[in-house]
Amino acid sequence: MAIRGNIVGIDSPDALEKALRAAYYLADEGLATAAYLALALGKPLLLEGAPGVGKTEAAKSIAAVLARRLIRLQCYEGIDASAALYEWNYPRQMLAIRQAGDQSIDIYSEPFLIERPMLAALRAPDSTVLLIDEIDRSDQEFEAFLLEFLSDFQISIPERGTLRAVERPVVVLTSNRTRDLHEALRRRCVYHWIDYPTAEREARIVMARASS
Repeated sequence: MAIRGNIVGIDSPDALEKALRAAYYLADEGLATAAYLALALGKPLLLEGAPGVGKTEAAKSIAAVLARRLIRLQCYEGIDASAALYEWNYPRQMLAIRQAGDQSIDIYSEPFLIERPMLAALRAPDSTVLLIDEIDRSDQEFEAFLLEFLSDFQISIPERGTLRAVERPVVVLTSNRTRDLHEALRRRCVYHWIDYPTAEREARIVMARASS
């Protein structure tokens, strides 16, 4: 099985582990395998574990290995689609309406659209990695909202129709497991639990970081 896209030299979990190590992230066999499968299958990678075990750093290192820009969506209680997906620039729309006078103007065109992380990743899937950080801090309504995106990598904007990614973007989700995630979301992802490192592994991580 080969990773989709042009990712030269990464044709196995072992190759990905070595690439991550070169980016100063020490991934064990389980994480390297899960990340490789997610990349190869074009599925999101869901990383769970206690705070501080390296979930966010794993996403950053994957982006570094792929030479892509990391787009981070930090989840919080009450986050909604406008914060994650897009919103319209209402002040600019109102100004344009006043300036247009009797002339017609499309206030739902591109110049008035404000990109948020999910839309930005959807539009540039070949050059970005989308990190949906601490998904467990959001509510179940937002989790349900993500399902269309994570399964079909498309979003619906009522004023502009459905937008689809030209290829499946690389998406990493993290969770501290402060609550259980819905099974429908888990089914859409390649799952991996990151545990606390052993004392020996932690020493290796510290030495790798110190030498970077």
